Amino acid sequence: MSAQYYEGIGRRKEASARVRIFAGGTGKVTINDRDGAEYMCRAGDMEILLQPLTVLGVTTSFDVSVHVNGGGVSGQRDAIRLGIARALLKLDPDNKPALRGADLVSRDNRVKERKKPGLKRARKAPTYTKR
Repeated sequence: MSAQYYEGIGRRKEASARVRIFAGGTGKVTINDRDGAEYMCRAGDMEILLQPLTVLGVTTSFDVSVHVNGGGVSGQRDAIRLGIARALLKLDPDNKPALRGADLVSRDNRVKERKKPGLKRARKAPTYTKR
C-alpha cells in the first residue's frame, strides 16, 4: 500500500474502529489483518460497510485498512462505516453534503441501558404473583 492515507475513527455501541483509506487503491478491504469479506461474513455486511464509498462512486479508487475491537458484528460494521465516512471527509470536505444526505456522518449514540436494582434487565420486572 502507498504511504499516503487518510484516517477516521468510528464508534458504535461498544465497538471502536480506526480506519485508514489509501488513495490510488484497487478497492481492497482489510479488517484486523484479514480479508474484509472473510471478517464480515454475514450477507449484506460488506455493502453496508462500504456505503460511504458507494455514495461517492469511488468504491474501487481506495484501499481500506481497519483495526476494530469491542462490540458485536453489527456494532463493528457501523463503526467501520462511520470511520470510512470521516476519513473521506478529511480527504475532501466537499464530500460532506453527499454523505450527510445518506445519513453517514452522524454517530448513532444509542447504547445499552443500565440494569436497575430489583429488575432482571434494564426494564424487565420479575413476574408478579398475587399469591
